[in-house]
Amino acid sequence: MSLEVIYVVRHGFRSSWSIDHVTGTYTSFLRSPTGLPTDPALTSHGVEQADELAGHLLNLNPPIDQVYSSPYYRCLQTISPFISRHNAGQNKVLASDDDVPHSRLSIRVESGLSEWYGRAHFEHPTSAALDDLSALFADLDTNYVSSPAPRRRGESIPQLYERVASCIEAVIAHCDRQGKKSVLISTHAAVVIALGRVLTATVPDDVGADDFRAFTCGLSEYRRREIYQDHGLALGSGSNIPTSKDPYQRCSFGLSTYWTCNVNSDCSFLHGGEERGWRFSGDESFIEVDREGLLPSTLESRPNTAAEKGGDGSRGASVPKL
Repeated sequence: MSLEVIYVVRHGFRSSWSIDHVTGTYTSFLRSPTGLPTDPALTSHGVEQADELAGHLLNLNPPIDQVYSSPYYRCLQTISPFISRHNAGQNKVLASDDDVPHSRLSIRVESGLSEWYGRAHFEHPTSAALDDLSALFADLDTNYVSSPAPRRRGESIPQLYERVASCIEAVIAHCDRQGKKSVLISTHAAVVIALGRVLTATVPDDVGADDFRAFTCGLSEYRRREIYQDHGLALGSGSNIPTSKDPYQRCSFGLSTYWTCNVNSDCSFLHGGEERGWRFSGDESFIEVDREGLLPSTLESRPNTAAEKGGDGSRGASVPKL
């Protein structure tokens, strides 16, 4: 049996952080359970969203066979109510029409689903280690071997697509081998959108296009279709995302399967509906090159930067990320 359905959910409403774009120092407004400034927990509203999401996930058809999550706390916290209720048997989930109870679920922590950060002259924070997460969350699959973590100095948009494509291809292959019919992925807004574009082989020229949506706890559904022939960019080609007069250029990313989006960030099961939608705004790079070709790390002591002149610059001293 091959994988047929991929469910994708964005994490729930979370607390915020800020960053000094010159020093690369991240500051959180509330202490994270993992102690990392860019790894906040859900707010009380986000916890309510996660509970509502759990009730919806328990009644999906086909039911969820396996769960993959970003290693960030908010993503694991978002799906924990579903895992707990499923494994406790509070709501009967059926594997087939024969009324066979579904097996116990575990969470595979997948670094390839991690948060996206734009390119920078400094290193971005990483997520917590699996051993630390295992002390905070039950039912983690500690035997699962994850994809590599993202680049510490951030990623361009093509690099993000490449990372997500490599990750989801491995997930699909793993599930095919194990006979999983449907999986749930818990991740971040940028990855939700990138997954939609990679799975459907549809990449807009404008990265900020409103194609695949990413609301907090919004649920998307992708169904497997025919094998897709490679007509676009293959991974590792060294090329940028292709452009075309057609606003939606076909691009295979080297995937061996083709998927159709049937549900796009559905929030109908949430009492607050669609909230905190996110989309790309350029490449969100922290690297700014002036006419002399200097990077921000070399400009700190120079008196002619935009900030010291009183200008706005391309980024403020602190930029909260959704």
